[in-house]
Amino acid sequence: MAGVHELSRTDARRIAVRAQLLTKERPTGLLETVQQLSLLQLDPTRAIAPSAELVVWSRLGSAYSLHELWDVVDEQRLIELRGTLRVAEDIGLYRAEMAEWPGTSDVRGWKQLQRDWVAVNNACRRDLLERLRTDGPLPARELPDTCVKPWASSGWNNNRNVTMMLDFLVQRGEVAVAGGTGRDRLWDLASRVYTDVPPVPTEEALRLRDERRLGALGIARSRGPECPVEPLDVGEAGEPAVVEGVRGQWHVDPAHGRRIRVRLRPRDVQAGCPAAVGLLRPPDPVRRPAGREARRPADRKAGVFTVGAVHGDVPFTKAMAVAVDREIGDLARWLDLEFVLPD
Repeated sequence: MAGVHELSRTDARRIAVRAQLLTKERPTGLLETVQQLSLLQLDPTRAIAPSAELVVWSRLGSAYSLHELWDVVDEQRLIELRGTLRVAEDIGLYRAEMAEWPGTSDVRGWKQLQRDWVAVNNACRRDLLERLRTDGPLPARELPDTCVKPWASSGWNNNRNVTMMLDFLVQRGEVAVAGGTGRDRLWDLASRVYTDVPPVPTEEALRLRDERRLGALGIARSRGPECPVEPLDVGEAGEPAVVEGVRGQWHVDPAHGRRIRVRLRPRDVQAGCPAAVGLLRPPDPVRRPAGREARRPADRKAGVFTVGAVHGDVPFTKAMAVAVDREIGDLARWLDLEFVLPD
């Protein structure tokens, strides 16, 4: 097929691993790492540590200091948006869409319900904005709930009026997270957080977002299922590709596609040593969708990091086993815990 990359499965895996900064040559800077990954997904589970921090550590290793990520968030060099952390300059790719919320086409279904709820509670919306304008940034617990129609839900958001209103005001581009994490996050007017980040017109922004996503994934489908946090497809970005034995049309990032012929150094292959060892857990971009961990291997009260078992998809050579143990030990030291191997 002329003009189409013909890739083996091994080639496709190499492209994805390289794009996700999981090669032997580690990156060195936090912001540069997030810039390449395009986002860090926030997840409430922390069987080991907050998921966003684990994603960063798996790329930077000991060069990353525990909790450094949240210092950068407080400095607003990384900004929370839609359950993710992104470099500040990327927010411009979403601002035009925010101004059009809930969309320029005929709004129906769930989006219509959201729009109508905000309209009914417009006085509450104005109260929140005025309180933030006067006293912000503030945590959500210090913001008034003056909604005349409660948010109705069969889930845990039922009657969580301030939480839902803040979420919609973020989507409208009126409010933004100004720092902090979890329940302690701070909210402020978006105009005071998105400073020096001009909006990019919607059509161009969508194209650039596809390109950013493909650059982070290396290879992706041109069309895919809808995802709640970030799409897994990339439209027309990059160059078309087919993967041997895998159905469907793929697109590859040209910058990564040109380097697929790079191989392991001969001495590494002969020694049975992997080019790199990385510890990943959902929702790492390489391991989606996110799963749930039943046990907490990081026991801070006892001061230990326990690994119940290590299973290999392929038989480990001695060099592989040593490399895996070393990486787990490095993680334990990063957490300031004692590493306990399985019996």
